Amino acid sequence: MWPEREPDYIKLADDEQGVHYGLYLGEQLVSVLSLFINGTEAQFRKFATLELEQGLGYGSRLLQTVLKEAEQAGVQRIYCNARTYKAGFYKKFGMQATEEVFSKGGKDYVVMERFFGPAEAANGGA
Repeated sequence: MWPEREPDYIKLADDEQGVHYGLYLGEQLVSVLSLFINGTEAQFRKFATLELEQGLGYGSRLLQTVLKEAEQAGVQRIYCNARTYKAGFYKKFGMQATEEVFSKGGKDYVVMERFFGPAEAANGGA
């Protein structure tokens, strides 16, 4: 996620309010993601897969699980801050880019979102 930074760089004040997921390959943690639900909206962040394990479907499996659990929890809109060059990955999961873009730590991001339930149909579905 930020391998060039100290671990404290990724800590946020509300980390304890999130649900933190991990996908293991044997005993090795290969992919992580944190989900923060606030009523009918949710944000996932801190989504990362070990570089040597990328492209093998582990992150996709983890994200699919989290999207399903968010929908089952009554979330109507889920979003993330995606690195702009990874937007295509998130589109495979029904997420759409918003007009909100920003930079952090020298990296460019776009906010991507997906709607569930009636909101999903109103926004073109997934």
